Amino acid sequence: MLNQALSIFDTSGFLFLTPGMILMWLIGLVLIYLAIARDYEPLLLLPIGFGILLANFPLASLMEPHEGLLWRFYHYGISWEVIPPLIFLGLGALTDFGPMLANPRLLFLGAGAQVGVYVTFFAANAMGFFTLEEAATIGIIGGADGPTTIFLASKLAPQLLGSCAVAAYSYMALVPIIQPPIMKLMTTEAERKIRMKKVKKVTAREKLWFPLVSTFVIILLIPASAPLIAMFMLGNLFRESGVVERLTKAAQNELMNIVTIFLGLPVGATMNAENFLRKEVIFIFVLGLLAFMISTVSGILLAKLINLFSKRKINPLLGAAGVSAVPMAARVVHKVGLEADKKNYLLMYAMGPNVAGVIGTVIAAGVFLTLLG
Repeated sequence: MLNQALSIFDTSGFLFLTPGMILMWLIGLVLIYLAIARDYEPLLLLPIGFGILLANFPLASLMEPHEGLLWRFYHYGISWEVIPPLIFLGLGALTDFGPMLANPRLLFLGAGAQVGVYVTFFAANAMGFFTLEEAATIGIIGGADGPTTIFLASKLAPQLLGSCAVAAYSYMALVPIIQPPIMKLMTTEAERKIRMKKVKKVTAREKLWFPLVSTFVIILLIPASAPLIAMFMLGNLFRESGVVERLTKAAQNELMNIVTIFLGLPVGATMNAENFLRKEVIFIFVLGLLAFMISTVSGILLAKLINLFSKRKINPLLGAAGVSAVPMAARVVHKVGLEADKKNYLLMYAMGPNVAGVIGTVIAAGVFLTLLG
């Protein structure tokens, strides 16, 4: 009986535990804590955190190629480019392009906020630690768009997928902490008090034409962006057509929830101790933060530049909403605006550059894929 017990113990995972695995468990538990106790991007950080735990169980073989359960999720869902586009289908069904169409100038703020992506790309490459493909994957974190980061990482730098995804979602969750000090530093109180003038009403026909026209223009210009743009615009077409309510609700709810589970678990499972506990990972988080901060600054500066040549002034805070963290960045802009003027309601206007930022980040990813893929 004793021999049988010893035999079972010999084949258990206890004997194969390493300090690195235990450290990764702690990291996974921290993400789970942040998701539950602090409500930081819980829909993604909770499954990612649990995926990290599972990836670091010795002998469990959950990420064993061709055999492991989580490997199948990763291979067929992420490597085969299925799950990120499905996430964009749901995002499109949830997105209202009305605020952007009502004030087309705000589209430029979404593009301007992508400066951080390109600056960080060159900075990461200049450091010498990263290849061009890895630098592009790190740079895209500046867009604060988790699904796009995962999509690009799976194509260009799969070994960095987990680290870059956690960095992207972490900074998305920390938008209310990171952005306000930058916004106040880059603007005067008078600028924060600028009230946006009422914009024209967007017709249902304009909203219906937008996803169709955007699909043609963007995919023809940057074919590599097709998987994400196609699904994003299809989801929005569901929403604006008004004739497929069941499909719209399914994309917004059931489908979105299911693919979120199958996205988070395998992303976390890529973060085993061997891949994650490297000095380069620290640089990824630092560079990702740099990218996000530069994107915030560049969006604000572009709004100020437009004001130099425009009679209708734009509140520069709206430039900070150009990052792709929808709708959190827009809410932060609204909150900072209210602190300066209790009657300055910026949320509706901030949604314009916010959704434009989503498109801008996808285009940036398409450019990287075109040049480096």
